[in-house]
Amino acid sequence: MIASSTFTRHQEIAWRGGHTRSTSRFVAEETGIALTYNGSTHAVMMGTPADLEDFGVGFSLTEAIVEHPGEIRDIDLVPNELGIEVRMWLDGDRAASLAARRRAISGPVGCGLCGIESLEQARRAPSRVADRGATFSGEDLLTAIRALSPLQILYQQTRAVHAAALWHPCLGIAAIREDVGRHNALDKLAGAITREGRSAGDGVVLLTSRVSVEMVQKAAMIGVPVVVAVSAPTALAIQTADEAGITLVAIARDDGYGVFTHPHRVLLPEDAASRTDL
Repeated sequence: MIASSTFTRHQEIAWRGGHTRSTSRFVAEETGIALTYNGSTHAVMMGTPADLEDFGVGFSLTEAIVEHPGEIRDIDLVPNELGIEVRMWLDGDRAASLAARRRAISGPVGCGLCGIESLEQARRAPSRVADRGATFSGEDLLTAIRALSPLQILYQQTRAVHAAALWHPCLGIAAIREDVGRHNALDKLAGAITREGRSAGDGVVLLTSRVSVEMVQKAAMIGVPVVVAVSAPTALAIQTADEAGITLVAIARDDGYGVFTHPHRVLLPEDAASRTDL
């Protein structure tokens, strides 16, 4: 593990309410994170320097570089003056497969598709999520969203990071990860739940960000049937969630939310269900 601060205190001159004062605040750390496989750099992302083993495993899974963590033989975290390298070593078959599709991507925060080589890669068909019959009441999902905020420790300090969490009606929030990048937070969550041997197949992934197509693609790779986000989805995210068999719930607030795809997993009150035209 690398002991690295996720936030630092910085001075500021604050002007609020017509008054100026000198103060300080906690600011989220952001650093370059290079993901390398068998000695070659595959991606360079800007992110929060925490939970980087989870990040490496999760990125490898959601980008279809590996099918399960056992195909990663070793992970080393190597800091330098420019950032941190997450060095991963793949088994022979996976290493050969990656070499055949080698590409370099560089993704700043907020951009999940930078550096890909074709429109086909950007619009890859999502994995189809198995329907195990899991259903959630309308109140279940409100309970999940309400449980998220108190656990966003880094966000409470900095107001500058996203969170992704796995929620289960019997367990509550089973895992949560935060990062300055929304894609990174989801990748870290994917890595965490997989390394812990958890299944996302009967749970809900919670996101504090908007829902774009690549977020749905990543969720599909870990087999989660329901995604709940506090912000709105894009049209392509809705289309992709429909294709993947994912129930997409968005604009989730204390008083409710919108169900955009596969509403059969959300058991709404009878009066609401009778009015839906999904």
